[in-house]
Amino acid sequence: MRLPRGELVRSRVVADAATPLADALDRELTGYAVLEPQDAVLLDGDGAGVLTFEDGAPVVAYHAGTDRGGAAALAALAQPGPYAAELYRLAPADLAPVHEVEALRVAPGTPAERLGGDPDLADRTRAVAPDGREVAEATDPVASFLDDEAKVAAIREQARAEAERRAAEWGLDGAVESSGSQGPPG
Repeated sequence: MRLPRGELVRSRVVADAATPLADALDRELTGYAVLEPQDAVLLDGDGAGVLTFEDGAPVVAYHAGTDRGGAAALAALAQPGPYAAELYRLAPADLAPVHEVEALRVAPGTPAERLGGDPDLADRTRAVAPDGREVAEATDPVASFLDDEAKVAAIREQARAEAERRAAEWGLDGAVESSGSQGPPG
């Protein structure tokens, strides 16, 4: 993803990603943030991520290390802090070509939830986002799947039944606990 260099408005090391997201929202920033997690900063890795903003609401996410955009970029960027964070102001016309790439788009509240772990910030961000932007959140199939507790429970039950069947085949009856315990036996 290529963006022209914007006007630097803030550069600092922050404890978590919620700080630059809140700063962009408070400034009603149209531009972008470059976030580098501690691994990228300390180990000279290629883990920088870019989030673009329109009037403070995130529009696009991109991760340079994985060359992924959208929700996948957020997943790659979601690491414990600290982060080196830079905010840049940029003209809307310079952002327009990138904002049109559907594969890079994120729902407005998703970065605050996934990177910052801050549901209040996510709600504030959604409140300022233009109508119709929330549709992108429903297109994340992994998040939608994980939110469906019935599907996850059914897969667990199916896996347990398969483990019990194989244990019986191998003569290990009773080796699979049915108490619902997770992890190895202690």
